[in-house]
Amino acid sequence: MSYAIIGFGAIGQALARAFARKNIEVAVASRRPPAALAPQAQAIGPTVVARPLRDALEADTIILAVPFGEHRDVATALPSWKGKTVIDAMNAQLPPEELDGLPSSAFAAKAFNGAKYVKGFNHLIAAKLAADPVVEGGHRVVFLSGDDDDAIAPVAALAKQLGFAPVKLGKLNEGGALVHARGRVWGPLIFQDLFKKEQ
Repeated sequence: MSYAIIGFGAIGQALARAFARKNIEVAVASRRPPAALAPQAQAIGPTVVARPLRDALEADTIILAVPFGEHRDVATALPSWKGKTVIDAMNAQLPPEELDGLPSSAFAAKAFNGAKYVKGFNHLIAAKLAADPVVEGGHRVVFLSGDDDDAIAPVAALAKQLGFAPVKLGKLNEGGALVHARGRVWGPLIFQDLFKKEQ
């Protein structure tokens, strides 16, 4: 399985640190050229590799960590997203009426034709996401939601591999709404820093 993080701001870098901590290779890309990202990527760890966007999108699993308004630009970079898993780590700053009344992930998913689309890693602030998720015998929770159960399983496996405790919330417009942030509408689980103890 290959991984890429698209967007290399605070959230993208935080996620890159999670991959580096476990020595898992991940490509990182943004609107900036790879040479501009390379020093920061190398500072995070040797498994974090700056790539051009088109090269990064060859990965099996793509994490979207771009500002919400830029998701369409990423979507148009590939003619088809069939066979790809897209993890949406974005939060929208738009009011619901600009999203056709949909949760932001259900709205964004429409642009990624053929992809398995999962909401995840969006409810924590960057500093928490970047920190070691194992604390006092507990694992920091990440919430996952999606309309395709088969898509959620590999994302849950990745979250576990990174040291997090994945909690499935169900479909995007049901449990997923609990972790959506858009405009002034905040899901009740947004920014809740929760831990799950080992069973």
